[in-house]
Amino acid sequence: MTPAACVIGWPVEHSRSPLIHNYWLKACRVSGEYRCEAVPPDQLRNFLQSLAARGYVGANLIFPHKEAALAWSEPDDRARAVGAANTLWLDNGVLRATNTDVGGFLDNLDACVPGWDRGCETAVVLGAGGAARAVVYGLLERGTSRIVVINRTPQRAQTIQQWFGSRVSIAAWDERDHWLGGAKLLVNATKLGMPAQPELVLDVSRLPAGAAVADLVYVPLVTPLLRAAMARKLRTADGLGMLLRQAVPQFHLWFGKKPEITEELRNLLEQNLSVPQPRSQE
Repeated sequence: MTPAACVIGWPVEHSRSPLIHNYWLKACRVSGEYRCEAVPPDQLRNFLQSLAARGYVGANLIFPHKEAALAWSEPDDRARAVGAANTLWLDNGVLRATNTDVGGFLDNLDACVPGWDRGCETAVVLGAGGAARAVVYGLLERGTSRIVVINRTPQRAQTIQQWFGSRVSIAAWDERDHWLGGAKLLVNATKLGMPAQPELVLDVSRLPAGAAVADLVYVPLVTPLLRAAMARKLRTADGLGMLLRQAVPQFHLWFGKKPEITEELRNLLEQNLSVPQPRSQE
């Protein structure tokens, strides 16, 4: 049977992961397939338990499954520490889980904003889902002294604060502009700013002149947040770079070869992102 992997989400049709992994399957001359699987939250457990029967060697997870999947898999230390998983693979019948979002986020930030972590005492993170957890974990790992998590649903932000401890604080959504004044890094880990989603209303002018801005959204490639940051000549990191970098170890786990992020692949994705899609993007 040809080995296959998939992306699992709800919705999932917007995902560009098939474009990435199918490109690599061809480039690495691997006989395999990569598909989309739309799985509602109440069916996630059954789907994960039937991965092998469906011919899958592994999967990656997008919204809203990154936290829930921990209960139905054997997470490694990284996934446990983050409290979310984005990558699954079958190991002699055991469904294992890890989190490649942390490395993808940090590697992309390092590439786009070299030295961002020098003197980064305060960072503001918008969002409190699985992606935000990976961001917070990565920032703590790099020594950020204070991380302010701001989410529209305060209870989820409180959960992150309790999970990661005293270096994480929370603030009300209505106070988000206030907290930008002392932030050396702003990260948007929400879906705001994507097509068919509400606008991310934020006063970027409050950020210090040396601040950096990262947006995990990759549709559109240059989000309104990044455009506003660029207008102020702030350094930025887009979501496409993180998407590509977090995918490299996934492909290696599933298909046994380490792929390369080429200029051709990046251009292919940028061209695809410029084409209007029928569904909203994560």
